[in-house]
Amino acid sequence: MRILVTGGAGYIGSHMVKLLGEGGYDVLTVDNLSEGSPQFVLYGALRVVDLLNFKALEEVLLEFKPHAVIHFAAKVKVPESVKKPLLYYENNLMGTVNLLQAMERAGVKYLIFSSTAAVYGIPQRMPVKEEDPTNPINPYGWSKLFAERAIRDYSYSTGIKYAILRYFNVAGADPEGRIGQVSKEPTHLILRAVKVATGQIPYIEVFGADYNTSDGTCIRDYVHVMDLCEAHLRALEHLIAGGESDVFNIGYGRGYTVLEVINKVKEVSKVDFEVRYASRREGDPPALVADSTKAKEILQWKPKYDDLEFIIKTALNWERKYINR
Repeated sequence: MRILVTGGAGYIGSHMVKLLGEGGYDVLTVDNLSEGSPQFVLYGALRVVDLLNFKALEEVLLEFKPHAVIHFAAKVKVPESVKKPLLYYENNLMGTVNLLQAMERAGVKYLIFSSTAAVYGIPQRMPVKEEDPTNPINPYGWSKLFAERAIRDYSYSTGIKYAILRYFNVAGADPEGRIGQVSKEPTHLILRAVKVATGQIPYIEVFGADYNTSDGTCIRDYVHVMDLCEAHLRALEHLIAGGESDVFNIGYGRGYTVLEVINKVKEVSKVDFEVRYASRREGDPPALVADSTKAKEILQWKPKYDDLEFIIKTALNWERKYINR
């Protein structure tokens, strides 16, 4: 089976390409390399194409003729989206629209879409269920929600089958150490914390310590990147087997505060690094924890790495390996 992966040279996409390649799939990566790197595409070919370039994108799909597309390509930094909202609407929404049009021309019938818990905004209850209200509080979340709407409407008019995966905080790295997360300007907590622990950043900032939580810091649900990729594969198999299009939360259903994560990184790394406090960051909800019952029941998704310490160890091992290259 031929699978096209957009954003396959990036963090999550490269882990997905690895999983597909090891599973014997014929995989092609499409990436503009704004965040990704060719060296992390371990299987299949790489085509350097921006989704905003419709003609180039259409050419790739018509040539490769994929049976399915797994769509990761997007800008994902919440603070940046607040400062540059139109960049996010253009890249995340219009890129998805171009992809849908190219899929139609190439006759592709299955789409797995990488969405986000940011579509929920500030949830009314915890853990969050898929049917809960969607009311993003930042342009990143809105850009993903609008893309979801475009996919649903496109499916209604064409019959394409889709799975929308809303995931929470993705972290960690390939347990085998072949690939991991690389970012020029990291914003994810665990990545920043391990960079501080390895001496690449002098200190870590905590944005807001006055939330209504046990220690005043935000709560997040952290899911290991390989478990997340496994959920994408289960979703694809579900659709191919005749399953209905649907939306699925992907998380572990357990939240940790920012300070709990930082303290665990200190414990695992054995480095007592500096922590500084700053004001709340615009666009951050106080807490986000997933109810992933639906994914477990319908997709038969069975997480393997549901352990914060393991997630941090894989991230730390990768960081130490990467900086020593």
